[in-house]
Amino acid sequence: SEAQLATARRLQHEHDLEFPLIHGNAESVPYPDASFDLAISEYGASIWADPRRWIPEAARLLRPGGRLIFLVNGLLLMLCMPDAEAPATNEMLRPYFGLGRLEWSEDTSVDFHLGYGDWIRTLRGSGFEVEDLVELQPGPDATTEFPFVTLEWARRWPCEEVWKARKRD
Repeated sequence: SEAQLATARRLQHEHDLEFPLIHGNAESVPYPDASFDLAISEYGASIWADPRRWIPEAARLLRPGGRLIFLVNGLLLMLCMPDAEAPATNEMLRPYFGLGRLEWSEDTSVDFHLGYGDWIRTLRGSGFEVEDLVELQPGPDATTEFPFVTLEWARRWPCEEVWKARKRD
């Protein structure tokens, strides 16, 4: 979105960085094959675009040996959230199998979340090797809470995951 690009420009300025930014669809990026060594999605495409479309597109854009790093909501969080703005419970409220497109009743947003096996198959099928899956836990001094997850919940179960993959040569 334009707001995300404005944030990116501000961060570029703060960190004395300069690289092109584009406003586009992660499922169809206007760059030639093998244009990049690194692709990162901190949420963004990694939850709002269909992974069966944006991951192959990331593979197309990356050079052999290039890295894909993306952050998503934790799978357990998605299974335990009653809705987008209601806090996660201690019970699984939706099925693990068949997870994919999630539509929220509070607004018109759509998220995409896969089970671990589906993530691995999607990544491998697009030419990636999974290097790591980091399940994040708040530090001892963390204080931030969100409408959809309490700090207590996040201390017990991962509410965010970082996937790291490398494009095969």
